[in-house]
Amino acid sequence: MVWANSTLKLMQHQVRAISDGIQGASGLAGIAVAAFAVAFVAAKLSKRPNLDAIPTVGSSTWLGSWLAGIQFFTKATDVIQEGYEKHKGMPFKVAGMYRWNVVLSGHPFVEDVSKASEDELSLPEAANEDFKVAYMVGHDVYHNPYQIPIMRSQLVRNLGILYPDIRDEVVTAFEETLDLRGNEWKSVPAFETVQKVVCRTSNRIFVGLPLCRNPDWIDLNARFALDVIKGGLIIALFPKVLAPLVARFMTSVPGSTRRGMKLLGPMIEERRKHIEEYGKDWADKPNDFLTWLMDHPDGSQGSVKELTLRILTLNFAALHTTSISFTQALYNLAANPQYMDPLREEVEAIVETVGWSKGAIAKMRKLDSFLKESQRMVGISCVSMSRKVMKDFTLSDGTVLPKGTYVTVASQATSLDNGVYDNADKFDPFRFANMHDEDGDDAKHSFVSTNPDYLAFGHGRHACPGRFFAANELKSMLAHIVLSYDIKLEENATRPRSLHMGVHIVPHPTAKVMFRKRAH
Repeated sequence: MVWANSTLKLMQHQVRAISDGIQGASGLAGIAVAAFAVAFVAAKLSKRPNLDAIPTVGSSTWLGSWLAGIQFFTKATDVIQEGYEKHKGMPFKVAGMYRWNVVLSGHPFVEDVSKASEDELSLPEAANEDFKVAYMVGHDVYHNPYQIPIMRSQLVRNLGILYPDIRDEVVTAFEETLDLRGNEWKSVPAFETVQKVVCRTSNRIFVGLPLCRNPDWIDLNARFALDVIKGGLIIALFPKVLAPLVARFMTSVPGSTRRGMKLLGPMIEERRKHIEEYGKDWADKPNDFLTWLMDHPDGSQGSVKELTLRILTLNFAALHTTSISFTQALYNLAANPQYMDPLREEVEAIVETVGWSKGAIAKMRKLDSFLKESQRMVGISCVSMSRKVMKDFTLSDGTVLPKGTYVTVASQATSLDNGVYDNADKFDPFRFANMHDEDGDDAKHSFVSTNPDYLAFGHGRHACPGRFFAANELKSMLAHIVLSYDIKLEENATRPRSLHMGVHIVPHPTAKVMFRKRAH
């Protein structure tokens, strides 16, 4: 629930997930499921919170809102942009497939959401409503997510110590995945390539060598996110009381979990054996996320299945969002080769002076700005800070959000507002580096900083706890590319367009980028 939320395959899987689930029951049973699903959708629509006081974008009639929900599935970005422009910072609602979505924008409302307590506006419950996480990853992982404070503490504290591992895996993963020969250009599928590098680099820190390079492990984690999202869509068709059975028998998650246990289980058992023989701090004890989980009081008694699900959930949160962000940046760089030299000059000067380290990466402001501007222009979603209202909640303007309401913030519309950013519709890669030069504030304009106008990582106490790791990973990847390779789009190609599915925005999944080894 942190990195926030993939490819055309993901979209296709999501669109087909309902029919796939129905086809899982044969003959008359399948027809019964389909008929029941229609009836259940109607029942859910009839029980939505009363939001009559909040203006609507689109139709508010029963049939009209259902049709608007279908439109939202395909054109959410346009619908939210329309509401943003029409209502000028005031709350409005749009119909989704199963619910109304109340959309907010503007500093006061962002602060309302960011400062609300968990028993008022809940992030986990919103995520559970979207992905049915509790049924996909299990009660223990959902209700006791101790991996999140570990991310905020051990992962952040160890970034400097572990940076050589991050750097090593970035270099090795690109070299092996690209497999370039001589000085020739090679065209590679951008998203698939990036996803493999991100998976390997992330898992170098999550589970270490050699598992992070295991093709089966890489494939499993790429598929697990799809399994969870497909499963959530299928479960949404059924009453809550049937959710555990649907999750077990009509989704792929149990099979993926068993596959993960087969790969990770021996490692967990071996580490437990070392603890029994040599104590908690044995020589050469791995310093990775799996160790931190196992050192936690709850994790020390956790089953292989539970620990495996926590690692898979960590990958679900990190892998696709980081891959999406970097692929968008890669498309921007390939489409705008004039920015390669300024980035190279910065990276070369810093590395020549201080070498490769977390501190060196922090000094690369143009690199940082390039990634942040890419994220500003095309994030992973057109909304952010989604919450479920747990009890009637009053916004700062007096608007009451009834219990059960799903509320979110129009992040992309804000980022593309000329009143917020100068020439907001123009890609200006060094925008934030120039802002830093003007006021000298490092933290305020950095990639990982959050504020009501830049919500790629959320804002407030629920801001993405993995963003510091993600930023180091993304910046290390981009720094390595600009120093080691020349890149360009294929001949006569333009920057690949992004695809939209509901509120999600994904880079073109099959577009290619050309690489060759840089001549020094």
